[in-house]
Amino acid sequence: MASIQLNVEGMSCMHCVKAVKEEVAKVEGVSTIDVSLENKTVKVEILDPGKQQEVVTAIETAGYEVKN
Repeated sequence: MASIQLNVEGMSCMHCVKAVKEEVAKVEGVSTIDVSLENKTVKVEILDPGKQQEVVTAIETAGYEVKN
């Protein structure tokens, strides 16, 4: 199990949080998703740390930008 934390730009409301969670949940192996609107971060627990790019792609698909 690996923990991935990403900084995300563009989230401004609870609808944004929901959209990000729904897209990230589609990535195989994700067990926990914690989206912080206040800190503009997404923390994900995932079985395969090699799938980080898939998590980034999911966030971008939801319409937000990952900054690191």
